[in-house]
Amino acid sequence: MFEGLRFQHWHSECDQEDIFILTLDRLGSAVNALSRAVLDELATIIERLAIEPPKGIVIRSGKSAGFIAGADLKEFEALKKSGTVLDALENGQRVFEKLARLPCPTVAAIHGYCMGGGTELALACRYRVASRDPSTRIALPEVKLGIFPGWGGSARLPRLLGAPAALEMMLTGRNLSAANAKAMGLVDALASPESLLDAAKQLIRHPHARSLAQRATAWATNLWPVRQILAPILVKQTAAKVRKEHYPAPFALIETWQRGSADIRQRLTLEARAVAKLATTPTAHNLIRVFFLQERLKSLGSGEHGIRRVHVVGAGVMGGDIAAWCALHGFEVTLQDREMKFVQPALDRAKKLFAKRLKTPDRIDPALARLQPDVEGHGAADADLVIEAVFENLDAKQTLYRATKSTLKSDALIATNTSSIPLVQLRTAVQQPARFLGLHYFNPVALMPLVEVVCHDQLDSAVEKRALAFCKAINKLPVPVAGTPGFLVNRVLVPYLLEAARALSEGIPGPVIDKAAKKFGMPMGPIELIDTVGLDVAAAVGAELAPFLNLDIPPGLSTLIDGGKRGKKDGQGFYTWENGKPKKPKADPRYVAPDDLQDRLILPLLNEAVACLHDKVVDNADLLDAGVIFGTGFAPFRGGPIQHIRDTGVDVLTARLDALAQKYGARFALRPGWDDPALKPTLLPNADG
Repeated sequence: MFEGLRFQHWHSECDQEDIFILTLDRLGSAVNALSRAVLDELATIIERLAIEPPKGIVIRSGKSAGFIAGADLKEFEALKKSGTVLDALENGQRVFEKLARLPCPTVAAIHGYCMGGGTELALACRYRVASRDPSTRIALPEVKLGIFPGWGGSARLPRLLGAPAALEMMLTGRNLSAANAKAMGLVDALASPESLLDAAKQLIRHPHARSLAQRATAWATNLWPVRQILAPILVKQTAAKVRKEHYPAPFALIETWQRGSADIRQRLTLEARAVAKLATTPTAHNLIRVFFLQERLKSLGSGEHGIRRVHVVGAGVMGGDIAAWCALHGFEVTLQDREMKFVQPALDRAKKLFAKRLKTPDRIDPALARLQPDVEGHGAADADLVIEAVFENLDAKQTLYRATKSTLKSDALIATNTSSIPLVQLRTAVQQPARFLGLHYFNPVALMPLVEVVCHDQLDSAVEKRALAFCKAINKLPVPVAGTPGFLVNRVLVPYLLEAARALSEGIPGPVIDKAAKKFGMPMGPIELIDTVGLDVAAAVGAELAPFLNLDIPPGLSTLIDGGKRGKKDGQGFYTWENGKPKKPKADPRYVAPDDLQDRLILPLLNEAVACLHDKVVDNADLLDAGVIFGTGFAPFRGGPIQHIRDTGVDVLTARLDALAQKYGARFALRPGWDDPALKPTLLPNADG
C-alpha cells in the first residue's frame, strides 16, 4: 500500500486479519509530540488507507513512556511569531477529520501519558483502549497554556461525554486515570500494558455501539436551548475561580461551545478561530513560557542521585511530611524525633497521604513499610541522605550536626530544611561542608512543587547534582539558589507579607488586603497566607530577614503570637479557621480601599526580586521567575516577577516605587539592580508576526 513511500515518524504493519497497526515513534525525540512533519506524514497515510480501507486500524506509540505528549510547543511558539497559528490549527483539524471519516473502525491504544493533541487524535478515532498502568493519564490541559483544544477536541468531546463532563475536563485541564476515563465514557476498554494491542484488535473484531444512556446524555446536553441555559451557569462558576481578564481561555471555550451547532464543520471553524485569537494574548505567551520554565527545572535533575535510604530528623509538620513524601516515591525512610508521641502524628498524616495518592492496599502497605519511626536515630548511620528539619534556631541545628557527624556514612549528603538561616553560619558545625547543603521544601509539601537547593561556596558540585537528581526522583522541581538569608522565595515574600501585616495594623481590613492581592493574580491573599504558613513561622523568618532587608516587624504579628495564636494550625490567627478554611469578617460595604494598596503589596516583592537577581541568588532571570512562580504561586499568567517588570516597564514601576517611598518611607526605596539589561522588555508575538 505504501510502496515507494518512506516515513520518518510513523511505522506500519498489517497482520493476517487485515488489521493495520500504525505506530508513532517520532524520530530524534524521547517523546511523541505532534509537529507539522508528524501530521503531514499521518495525512498521507490516511489518504492511502481511505482508498483501500483495511478491516480496522490501531494507532499506538513506539515510545515506552507514553502515547502522545501533545503538540510540539516549540513549533507552536514559532507559529505565533510568524502569525500562522490559524493555518496550523486548520491543518491539524483537517488531518484528524479525515481520520474520523475513515470507513473502517479505528482504535487509539493508549499507554502512559496522553495529553492535548494526543487526546484529540484519540478522540478522532472511533474507539479508545487504555492500559491500567498507573502511568496512564489522559487530559486536555490546554487551558493551562492560555488556550483550549484546537484540533477538534472541544468540538468532539462534548458530543462524546455530554457537555457537563466534557467541559469540566477541559476547563480544569485535569488528567484522568485509565479507570476514570473508562467510567466517564472517554475510554471504551481497559487492558494490561501487555495485552493492549490484543484489546484494541478485539474492538475492531467486535465493534459495539455506545449505550443508549451515553448517547442520550451527549445529545440532550448539547441541544441549543440547553446550551443557552448551561453556558451562563458555567461562566459564573468559572468567574468564581479566575478572572476573565487574567485567564480568558476558559470563558472563550464556554462561548465557543455555546455557539456551536450540530455541524462538526461549523464547530471546528469556531474552535480554530477562537484558539488562534487566544494564542496572541499575553496570558498564552506567559503561560507557555511558564511551561518551558517548568521543563527547564525538570532538566536540572538529570543524572544519578545514588540515594536509597533517607533519614529525617524532626517529625513536625515539615519534617514529617518530607519523610512521607520520600517514602511515597519509593525511598526507605527513617523519621527521628525526641519521643514517639512526636513521631506518631506524622505517621498518621502519612497514612492519609498514601491512601489518597495510592488508593489500593497493595500499593499503600509497601509505602507504609518504607516509612519507619526511629526515636533513637539509628537510621542515620545507614542513610545516603540525612535531612535536618528541626525548628528554626541556629544553635539547635548546629548542636544536632555536631552530635551526629561521627555516625554518618562517608558519602552521605547532609541537608537542612532551614527556610532562612544562611548556610555559611550553619556549616561551621558540619564536619564535611562539601557534603552539606539546603533542601528547602514548602508547606504543604504534598502540594507545593518547588524545592530550593541551597548552595554555598564550599559545596561539592557533584553533591549539588545528586541533590538536584534526588528532587526530580521525588517529583519536585529543583531550583539552585545561593545560601544567603532567605534564599530566593522567602526573601521576595517577606517584604510582601510584612507590608500586608503593616497595612492590617493601620486598620485596612484583612479581606480587603487579600482581595487586592488576588485581583493582581496571587492565588491567595497575604493575610490568609501568613495564617496558612503559621504566624510563628512567619515571625521567625521575618525576624531573621528583617535586619538583612532593613525592614521592621509590624506590631500585629508579635501581639497575636504573644497571645498564643499561630494561625491555621491552631484555628486562630489573623482569621478564625474552621475545617481548614478561614472565616473572614465582612468588610463594611462603605469602606473604600486606598488607591495604592495593590502597589504597596506587590511592588516590594518586585523590588526584592530585582535585588535577588542583582545579588546572584539565582543564575538568571528565568530561574528567578520559575522559583517565585512555583514557590509562591505568583500570578502565572504574568510570567513571573521579572517578566511582569518587562511587560509593565522599568520606568513605570520605579516611578511608582519612588512615589510610595515619598509617602511611606525608605522601605520602598529602590533596591539595586533596576538597571539590569535582563529587565528590558521582550518582543511579544502577535497575529501580524
